[in-house]
Amino acid sequence: MKKIFFSLALVAGVGGLVQAQSVQVGVKAGANLATVVGDDASDANESKVGLNAGVAFRFGLDAENQVALQPELLYSVKGTRSQDGKNKSDLTLHSLDIPVLLRLDAKGPFFELGPQIGFLLAVRSELSDGSSSVVGRNKDAYNKVSLGAVAGVGYQFSSGPSVGIRYNRDFSSVYEKIQGTQAQHFNSIFQFQLGYMFGR
Repeated sequence: MKKIFFSLALVAGVGGLVQAQSVQVGVKAGANLATVVGDDASDANESKVGLNAGVAFRFGLDAENQVALQPELLYSVKGTRSQDGKNKSDLTLHSLDIPVLLRLDAKGPFFELGPQIGFLLAVRSELSDGSSSVVGRNKDAYNKVSLGAVAGVGYQFSSGPSVGIRYNRDFSSVYEKIQGTQAQHFNSIFQFQLGYMFGR
């Protein structure tokens, strides 16, 4: 059902591009504050800082471009870390995220909301007991494609720069099913971004 919802949302997005009044291209970069949450996630999970960076394409849907469709391509570093005495764990997930956002501009302040699909690029997991550590990079146990949603607010300056904050939550578990059982572990990320939109 969730995949159908996201498919319909993406189709609606493509339809919106056909009706676009104008097109702008921008760049953005910032920091992630990421962790993993869910019924099966450890209570000891802590947030970790990562990078997000990429490009945005803004398609105006009205004459004044106050309503726009904004698909993006973002490299994003996610994961979590935890510590229980001397035992430490650190999970880093490198992802290519493609959010398709409906953006509302109020002559400065803006609001954005929409679905997102993510593709897992690489994994690094480390377990340590204080005297030795084990590092893994195998992606077999992880979902290679994730579905999620994004909501954010920010401020767009008329000269091109912008600042924004988002919350990003996956609906797909971090891990693949094991013997038919799906563990409930979900990426949960606050994103802080600086951007620049050309052609304003």
